[in-house]
Formats: sequence, structure tokens, C-alpha cells
Amino acid sequence: MISTMSATRRAELAENLDLVQARIARACEAAGRDLAEVRLIVVTKTFPASDVHLLAELGVRDVGENRDQEARAKWSECTDLPLRWHLIGQLQRNKVNSVLHWADVVQTVDRPELAEALNTAAERVGRRLGVMVQVALDVPLQSARGGCAPADVPALARYLLSLGHLDLTGVMGVAPLLGEPAAAFTRLAQVAGIVRELTPGADQISAGMSGDLEEAIDRGATQVRIGGAVLGNRPILP
Repeated sequence: MISTMSATRRAELAENLDLVQARIARACEAAGRDLAEVRLIVVTKTFPASDVHLLAELGVRDVGENRDQEARAKWSECTDLPLRWHLIGQLQRNKVNSVLHWADVVQTVDRPELAEALNTAAERVGRRLGVMVQVALDVPLQSARGGCAPADVPALARYLLSLGHLDLTGVMGVAPLLGEPAAAFTRLAQVAGIVRELTPGADQISAGMSGDLEEAIDRGATQVRIGGAVLGNRPILP
């Protein structure tokens, strides 16, 4: 029997999902795009595995996590679910082996050293790993959020394509805290075009969060990463 608390939470998530999906649909219509072109990734960082189970019941198929330790523990409680797990936070090389246990896609590859470490770990466990190049969108460039400088993306993409156990699927970006997100997403789309010229299969653009998904979709995003608009305010951690 579903507990009253669980039923209430499920209803809350269902309502929020409906609202977000309606926003995505309106943004696609305004941009003259097919709704099927845009994938919703629900960012579940700091929320419990019970929420992930409820999201899966509601039809969510992609979840995003920022930190390896939290994500791996949560994934271990959700291995029976038909989910694709995305690492969307910064990754240090000493966490690579752990990430290979749970992540289907690492969206934040921003340097050759990390690419090499991921490839070596994937080869060791005998699997392929989806990866995206994180593009720095701050002007001038800042390092706080990570990301490869736009001018360096082609070289990094070529290197990724040379590695035997990584599948380059596209680019990812986070809008700067200051400035118009539309301008940042335009820069990301331009870089994405260069990557597609190198390999047409790398056609994904991960951009847009709860506050700027419309601008991201208007500029070509194929994935939006939504946390608060679906899950609500993050729990206060000790």
C-alpha cells in the first residue's frame, strides 16, 4: 500500500512535471521545433532515491546527478528502473572509476586528461561511455563552473573521437550567472555546429535549466536539465 506521504509526493511531482512539460511544449512551438527533439533530464541531486522511483513511475527516463558519491548510492537503490543516468557536475580524475559504475553519460568532459582517464576506466570494465564536451560560456572565461574554452573544443572533440571506449554525443553548457542566457546559448549552438561537422552523430546540445529552458530550446537545445521546477526546493543538508 502506498503511504499517504508517498502519494502526496507523487501527486506533487506529477503536477510539477506536467507544468514543466507544458513549458517545453510551448517553447518548442514558439521555436518551430518538434517536441520530440527535446529530452527532459530531471536533476535529482540532494533528493532521495524514493523520489527517483516516483519519477520513473511518472515516465521520467533521464536523471542528472552532480556528485559521484551521492549518485552512486542513489543509483544502487534504483538499479531496477529503466533510467539513463547523467553526470552533470564537475568530475575529478580520482572519481572516474567510481563513476563508471553508474553513469551512462558524463556531460562535463572539459580536458584531455579527463577524457583519457574515462576511456581507460571504460576499457578496464569492458563498456562504452557516452560523453559530452562541456563548453565554458562565461565572457570573459571563468573557471568556477568548468568547461572547455570554445576555441579549444574542436581539438578536444577530435581527441575524444580517437578514443576507443567513449561515444561523443554532443556539447553541454551552463548559462553564466551574469548576462543574457540567450546570448550564451547562441555561442553554445555555434560550437555545437562545429562539433557536428567533425562527427554528425554528436548532435546533442544539453542546455537550459528551470529558469532559462525557453531560451535554450529557442537556441537549439535537445536536452534540458531541470531540478527545482520538478522537485521543489532542495533539502537542507547537514
